[in-house]
Amino acid sequence: MTTPHPRAFVVGHPIAHSRSPLIHGHWLAEHGLAGTYERIDIHPDAFPAFVRSLREVGFVGGNVTIPHKEAAFRLAQVLTPRAERIGAVNTLWFEDGRLHGDNTDAPGFLAHLDASLGAGWPEATGVADGRAALVLGAGGAARAILVGLLERGLDRLIVANRSAERAESLTALDPARITAVPWTAVPSLLPETGLLINTTALGMAGQDALALDLAPLPGAAAVADIVYVPLETPLLAAARARALPVVDGLGMLLHQAVPGFSLWFGRTPDVTPALRARIVADLGSHG
Repeated sequence: MTTPHPRAFVVGHPIAHSRSPLIHGHWLAEHGLAGTYERIDIHPDAFPAFVRSLREVGFVGGNVTIPHKEAAFRLAQVLTPRAERIGAVNTLWFEDGRLHGDNTDAPGFLAHLDASLGAGWPEATGVADGRAALVLGAGGAARAILVGLLERGLDRLIVANRSAERAESLTALDPARITAVPWTAVPSLLPETGLLINTTALGMAGQDALALDLAPLPGAAAVADIVYVPLETPLLAAARARALPVVDGLGMLLHQAVPGFSLWFGRTPDVTPALRARIVADLGSHG
């Protein structure tokens, strides 16, 4: 009797836009592995039943995207400490007969910072010596990124959001190291910022640009944007014009996929220029 090939998935609603099947399909082919990675559209009402059926229908695990990450957090039987802090799960797998959940957005973002800026970026940007990491936005991505920055040991994190209440809620992650400020305070904070991170939809195709004059940023500051359509947002273009190091949004998507693939298929893949080029080409052909 042959052993069935591992089956994994990405689930969301909607899900047609997901590039995850392309990423995992690339790695399966690269490593010569027998396995599948499927795109599944599930309405929120049907999500709990879907999760309960995973083992029965033969899945070894999968990725969870909008709008199911918080529901996956509630349904996983075992959570990593990181998932506990973030309150959302994007990666599921079975271990010792139980469904485990993690959030790989945090390490994915940090791995992309390391790859883009070099491992010494906290010292190079000044955030290791008192400059702030300034996070724009207070949604799920901002929460995951803040947890990643806390794990990396950064001591001065600032969150700015148009809804002050949402920004304030994120300070609970570590009140000693995270401060919430009004959106209007952002320009005055730029001179003391070593890492500026946009987690809002501003700059995304079809959205307004993020109107921010980067002139006050220190010359060593780095600018990151989690938007990847377009790959070079107006914010990143403005940073490049100032010759500041930039971190685009695509790398976070690629790096967050690594832990899941390793868990489901037993190999730890690399984020290579070939993989990146394949996703960039797909973005260009589909917009």
